[in-house]
Amino acid sequence: KPYKKRCWNQVCIWIYLWIDDNSVVEFIGSIFMAVISFIAALGFLLYGGRLFFMLRRFPIESKGRRKKLHEVGSVTAICFTCFLIRCFVVVLSAFDSDASLDVLSHPILNLIYYMLVEILPSALVLYILRKLPPKRISAQYHPIR
Repeated sequence: KPYKKRCWNQVCIWIYLWIDDNSVVEFIGSIFMAVISFIAALGFLLYGGRLFFMLRRFPIESKGRRKKLHEVGSVTAICFTCFLIRCFVVVLSAFDSDASLDVLSHPILNLIYYMLVEILPSALVLYILRKLPPKRISAQYHPIR
């Protein structure tokens, strides 16, 4: 439920900006997105870190322990870093009008920004988690021959 409320808050900010382009509301919207990005970064760090340290307590002989440690540590680091970068860039753009994220005249800067905080992290997470676990076959289910 709290996520839906934050989502609707952002939608209301966007609708208001669409109707009346107000710099104060735009600033509030930028700060709101920076706070959400910072909370997401802290969430990844907190829960990913807890899972990482929980996995480290498993016996060394555990099957797949090293691989899972690598997966959890990598995904945590990537997501934390990207959300933190996004937070700083959004805060910078809120306080400095020259550092606006709406740089339609500079498509290379747009490409670099979105590559850094959207495309590259998604691709890395998908690459790290590419192997799916094997399918379990239920003891009660037998295929028809």
